[in-house]
Amino acid sequence: MNFVQPIRDPEYIHVIKKYLLDWNYRNYMLFLVGINSGLRISDILQLKVSDTQKPYFNVVEKKTKKVRRIEMTPQLKQELKQYTESKDEHEYLFKSREGVNKPISRSTAYKILNNAAAAVGLEENIGTHTLRKTFGCHFYKQTKDVALLQEILNHSSPKITLRYISINQDQMDKARKDFRT
Repeated sequence: MNFVQPIRDPEYIHVIKKYLLDWNYRNYMLFLVGINSGLRISDILQLKVSDTQKPYFNVVEKKTKKVRRIEMTPQLKQELKQYTESKDEHEYLFKSREGVNKPISRSTAYKILNNAAAAVGLEENIGTHTLRKTFGCHFYKQTKDVALLQEILNHSSPKITLRYISINQDQMDKARKDFRT
């Protein structure tokens, strides 16, 4: 089964950010919002400029229909302020070039991420869900708080959360790498 992976290596995150920033500011911001919020791509694409005016996003998740409040990191808030300063409040944050005021499609977001990954030589399985998984992976590495991450990602158990962010795979890979006979 082919499934998307988080981007575990901070250096790859840095290189992808630089590539996207050089390529297209909107695409850079899409990546930044994804890896800093933990939101699903379906929720990210529905964000409007007005949603960035507070220090948090208020989102009704498309998948669960739950109302969620997602606090923005100070860095994300600053980047969004700069990105939105010349945009109207009613505009979609990640506006398509097609139509008057429509967000980019999920398939466009997928192409953006895959092009960036290929351009920087990242060979992992990358998809739109990579953003959410990357957030989860790095949140867990920084906090080691699986219960809180489980709550943030709205998972039913810590085991599901750890499998989702591929921590078990990381541990198995490290154990094999360190194994000596």
